[in-house]
Amino acid sequence: HATLACYKALMKTNPKLLSHWEQTGQAKIALKGNSEDQLLELEAIAKSLNLCARSIHDAGHTQVEAGTRTVLGIGPAPVNLINEVTGELRLL
Repeated sequence: HATLACYKALMKTNPKLLSHWEQTGQAKIALKGNSEDQLLELEAIAKSLNLCARSIHDAGHTQVEAGTRTVLGIGPAPVNLINEVTGELRLL
């Protein structure tokens, strides 16, 4: 969901970046955050660096309460910029 949300946003604001991402393999990396608050903080940092960042709120059909922020998508963007935001996180 987060990947698609970022994709849709960048279709409007930066289609050239999307085209480059599509031509270079469409990399996606899943990392594990610690809390909803951490996702909010990372989203704010990403946006302060002018990165596309979109958080997803769960529909509540499975294990978490409806409305819980569960996923944050960032990018696509240069690896060094994304690492400024997520460099301390571990792989999922």
